[in-house]
Amino acid sequence: MEKSIIQQSDKYASARERMVRVQIVDRGISDQAVLRAMRKVPRHMFVPQEHIREAYDDYPLPIGYGQTISQPYIVAYMTEVVRPTNRKSALEIGTGSGYQAAVLAEIVSHVYTIEIVPELAEISSKRLKSLGYLNISVKHGDGYMGWPEHSPFDIVIITAAVEQIPQPLIDQLADNGRLVVPVGAPYAVQELILIEKKNGKIQKSRLTFVRFVPFKRL
Repeated sequence: MEKSIIQQSDKYASARERMVRVQIVDRGISDQAVLRAMRKVPRHMFVPQEHIREAYDDYPLPIGYGQTISQPYIVAYMTEVVRPTNRKSALEIGTGSGYQAAVLAEIVSHVYTIEIVPELAEISSKRLKSLGYLNISVKHGDGYMGWPEHSPFDIVIITAAVEQIPQPLIDQLADNGRLVVPVGAPYAVQELILIEKKNGKIQKSRLTFVRFVPFKRL
């Protein structure tokens, strides 16, 4: 990360620390790698200029094109749930602003992320490169089919609500891998579901209630 970006980010260091302490640690997130990533990634650089003063508040923000950046707690929660380590690779469906990909990239070996909105894919790709994230690959496309040429993935995070979990994404999950996805009707309360693949068999767990923008197809 360039010095100028570090200096700019440091202006918000106390806001990030308070975000982590109050919104994340106090609500039960304890994975130290996740907490370090949340403290490091400059969320204010992933939101539109008009919302920069709200960057570290505990709610989602619009990023244009009908999409949002998730609230910090949900990003931390979903990241902790998939148990990231530096030896794992991750697939994200729904790049959006690139914030979730950046948090993952602070921990895992490589993040492959797919965005259906071409403008967001381009903006996020440039942003992530400018921040020094060389272990993130961004692609514009239909996330339903995943990214088979780089599969299997130890981690799959879907950041848009589906009514049925795409089978290709389950197929591309590695054995002992974890997939987390909001399931439910668009613009309604959805359930966050964890899928674990063990010896080729699928186990599903219900985690909590969330509200995400709907999953889109090309």
